[in-house]
Amino acid sequence: MSKMESIPYETAMQTVWYKLGKSKIMALAACTKYKPSVRNVSAIIQDNRILFKTDIHFDKTKQILENPNVAIAHWGVSIEGQAVNLGSLINADDFINEKPDSEIKHAFASAYKTHWDKSYTAYAHKDTEILIEVVPESIEIWDQDENDKAFQTLIDCANLEAHIVRYD
Repeated sequence: MSKMESIPYETAMQTVWYKLGKSKIMALAACTKYKPSVRNVSAIIQDNRILFKTDIHFDKTKQILENPNVAIAHWGVSIEGQAVNLGSLINADDFINEKPDSEIKHAFASAYKTHWDKSYTAYAHKDTEILIEVVPESIEIWDQDENDKAFQTLIDCANLEAHIVRYD
């Protein structure tokens, strides 16, 4: 029988951001009209946010815009949440008018160039590229302790709660 214990929400979220690091190839799941699909995205993790870029003409983008409920995962960290379209990455007006999201876009572009240079060089100039943020609603982490005992961390982002469930 599994044992559940509460842990501080902030501690659990620190574990999430530590495990994800600054950049990851992550599996993104999206769905429309009963047709789910999964594909990899080159994610940037900065300031406790999960961001990726995509082209407005791609199927995944069409799915996200129709149904923003998504899941994204990497190596034992699974996140369910909402995909938020932050708009074009090369809209000069954002930078000229110092709109609030222009700082986010600039920081993303800089990090993307650092971590995914070939992709940045190939696609940064396209005006059809948009920035998507995955806002977590629930997170599940599968892990092992120092004695190789399996456990799961369950995080409820809406209620700011976290629990560990031990299996061994």
